[in-house]
Amino acid sequence: MGGSSPGGWSRLGDVKSLEQKAKAALNEGKRNVFISFAAEDMDEVNLLRAQAKNDNNDIEFNDHSVREPYDSVQAEYIKRKISERINRASVTVVYISNDTAQSKWVQWEVEKSLELGKKVVAVYSGARYDGVPPRWLKDHGIKSVAWSKLGDELK
Repeated sequence: MGGSSPGGWSRLGDVKSLEQKAKAALNEGKRNVFISFAAEDMDEVNLLRAQAKNDNNDIEFNDHSVREPYDSVQAEYIKRKISERINRASVTVVYISNDTAQSKWVQWEVEKSLELGKKVVAVYSGARYDGVPPRWLKDHGIKSVAWSKLGDELK
């Protein structure tokens, strides 16, 4: 009898399964992270991203956050796109600074992360945070850690 068997290894479902297993093996040990931050803190957040790529650092993660602002003034579209990225992450890291509490998006991103069942960790640069943290951090019981301790929180 000729033809291919319907139980063959080339079925699309099998290929997708193998692809998912390969991706999981490549990313083993790394967390999928969404970074929430005020636009004014982009330079500091880019330093954090760079540290995650440095082999000599204990911070390891796959970044699922927004790198460029969405080119839209439609809040619902922006929320939908950000929600997709948060949903792909296992943890949300919120970078806190003096600008965080004034950001119209950071609080929404944190609350959306919590709504989706994601772990949320606040991080600050330096040995301690000297500013006034946003009230919603305390209201939601979100732990704040120094940047140097973030690796421990992501494990």
